[in-house]
Amino acid sequence: MLMSLYWGLPCFLFLSGIIVFVSNRKHLLSMLLSLEYIVLNLFFLLFIFLNLMDYSSFFSMLFLTFSVCEGALGLSILVSMIRTHGNDYFQSFNILQC
Repeated sequence: MLMSLYWGLPCFLFLSGIIVFVSNRKHLLSMLLSLEYIVLNLFFLLFIFLNLMDYSSFFSMLFLTFSVCEGALGLSILVSMIRTHGNDYFQSFNILQC
């Protein structure tokens, strides 16, 4: 029972994050938030796996560091797009335009 809770809850949270990411395509900020939610769920899964297998948590700290860098990169792209286009709607700008 407890093992299914260890693996079932994070997998359900991960799948719900993917469903939100796929269904919400209007704003860039909401897509970035759902991606961060998915990354946090992956960190939760990795942390549970490493604790159950009695490995050190060095790799989980490395993963958390890379996810923070990915979040900062996404926010910087969002800020530059808002400065150039005025909002974060996907319909207001052309992706292929330089």
